[in-house]
Amino acid sequence: MGHAYLCIDLKCFYASVECVDRGYDPFERRLVVADPTRGPKTICLAVSPAMKAAGVRNRCRVFEIPDGISYEMAPPRMRRYMEVSANIYGLYLRYFSPEDIHVYSVDEVFIDVGPYLALYGKGPRELAVELIELVRRETGICATAGIGTNLFLAKVALDVTAKHAPDNIGELDEERFKCLIWPHRPITDIWGIGPGIARRLAAMGAHDLGGVALLPEKALYDEFGINAELLIDHAWGVEPCTMAEIHAYRPKATSTCNGQVLARDYDFDEARVVLREMVDASVLDLVEKGVVCGHISLSVGHAVERSWDDAPARTFTGERGTRRIGRDVPRSSASRKLGELTNSRSRLSRYFLSLYDEVVDPNRPIRRLSIGMGGLLPEELSSITLFTDPQAEGAEHRLAEATIAVKRRFGKNALVRGISYRRGATGLERNVQVGGHHE
Repeated sequence: MGHAYLCIDLKCFYASVECVDRGYDPFERRLVVADPTRGPKTICLAVSPAMKAAGVRNRCRVFEIPDGISYEMAPPRMRRYMEVSANIYGLYLRYFSPEDIHVYSVDEVFIDVGPYLALYGKGPRELAVELIELVRRETGICATAGIGTNLFLAKVALDVTAKHAPDNIGELDEERFKCLIWPHRPITDIWGIGPGIARRLAAMGAHDLGGVALLPEKALYDEFGINAELLIDHAWGVEPCTMAEIHAYRPKATSTCNGQVLARDYDFDEARVVLREMVDASVLDLVEKGVVCGHISLSVGHAVERSWDDAPARTFTGERGTRRIGRDVPRSSASRKLGELTNSRSRLSRYFLSLYDEVVDPNRPIRRLSIGMGGLLPEELSSITLFTDPQAEGAEHRLAEATIAVKRRFGKNALVRGISYRRGATGLERNVQVGGHHE
């Protein structure tokens, strides 16, 4: 028996969880998952299948839902979704070893079922049907599945063909891939091809994967560099990566990042307060992991100074519908190599605030902040110079460790810095959120 992979997705996961918890049928009840406190421009994290049937797409904004559609709004409960996801993962473990499962997201997994076909005496489709029925019976959640002879084909079978199958299962091998997927448009439905890559391919005359397969390889390498290898392989339905290689992968470089979208327009000084909170939180993360960083990055997204209707009319169409793109959101960003390895709060705060003061326009309102700390290495490799005060550094490190211990035992808000009580600070609220949303 050759290779066989499943890609299983939980349909409209967040919305389906909310419906099931309320005793509703997700296919009958119109429900959206969105935070009503964030206003009509907030994004719907998920909509129930019944809302989709009414023509409402995932990831739309609340104000974009047509007035004639009645629905219930459920605030996001991220911890609950993680709990249900973990329970469903436990169902998969009844059949398969963890080494043969790759958790792709909270609602999607890849499974290498090839080694289990003889054990269970079933084909990939029969196993997919059994798993879908198990998830529905145990949790009330509807799942869909893609079957492929490699990981990429399983993913494309899920994203493109399963949604049109009466049993919610799509299946592709290399030959079916050429017949069904080569002419498929829009090309942005294909995993790994976003609007930017699609525009560059269109400029080369390729509007679908069949067109990509016909392009000269040299032209693709000239345009995309080493990433052309992935495009060429996927255009032919080839994916050499295996489940074992996914689990064995270890990145050469490591980093950590922290970002947030602000609830309103912040001025320069207010955003500077939030930046200090974010640095504090990231430093505690470094200390807890026992690592130091040698590189920092900062990205600041400014508020768009015109209405949505004034934005350029460029659009792209994908599986989530048609949406506008390219609003030219102004952004200030920079990165800096530190010349030392450290997880000192005082040093890193000084570096980030200096970078912020250097690159950010104080006259433009701010809506997004993101920081990154890269070049992570074990803590024992931290830098010591003639200007280092070992006693002060040690005291700061012990304070960080004590702070982590208190937060771990009594909650993240049990011990916070005074800056979190300043106007515009977000740390207290974010400490009780999961993934930027209320639990």
